[in-house]
Amino acid sequence: MSGHSKWSSIKHKKAAKDAKRGKLFTKLIKEITVAARMGGGDINANPRLRTAVLTARAASMPGDNIERAIKKGTGELEGVTYEEIHYEGYGPGGAAIMVQVLTDNKNRTVQEIRRLFTKHGGNLGENGCVAWMFDKKGLIMVDKVKIEEDRLISLALDAGAEDVREEGGLFEIVTRPEDFEKVREHLRRQDVPVLEGQVTMIPKNTVALAGASAEQILKLTEELEDHDDVQSVAANFDIPDELLEKAS
Repeated sequence: MSGHSKWSSIKHKKAAKDAKRGKLFTKLIKEITVAARMGGGDINANPRLRTAVLTARAASMPGDNIERAIKKGTGELEGVTYEEIHYEGYGPGGAAIMVQVLTDNKNRTVQEIRRLFTKHGGNLGENGCVAWMFDKKGLIMVDKVKIEEDRLISLALDAGAEDVREEGGLFEIVTRPEDFEKVREHLRRQDVPVLEGQVTMIPKNTVALAGASAEQILKLTEELEDHDDVQSVAANFDIPDELLEKAS
């Protein structure tokens, strides 16, 4: 999973930049709206909505924005209806890629996603073509310099986490999807400096890439994540550290 871990560190840095220019807010509002539509507007009874709201608050989204997104999802306010779709495909060097989108026009979105894959030497595949290469897990990131490793490991494992590992300036806590909220809330109650967290797809194994393939797949994943409809991207590549540093 080293490729995923390195990449998630870069994604965390990128998310901070996105928050500054409002792109992250747009994606979070979509997620809150869909979560509220699917499971209701009560964050205590809707785990997906609770996760989305906590993520939005951590990104300093104003409470009014969160409230409006919830009401649009429940139908109390008029809003756009988003459809949740997952796309799968292969990038340069045969790396597997999974893309989660929320869109109000799936025909437009699939054409644009396919174009990005083709542009950077990949190809969009059929549903199920790469999903078997990933496990669905909760992933929580913690600032490495603000907590002792032994204390974090003890707290995380006691709360039900599966693993704690170090990558760059972060600790990553891996959980089962159903334990994600429980573990994150336990850490917050213990004043652990949680940076962000989500239920995501983690690769079972990684594909080592170098040279042109490595540069291409970084461009592909970056452009996919920059797409307004894309909520998350998971991939199973591992590339040299120096390229990842350039990407950050």
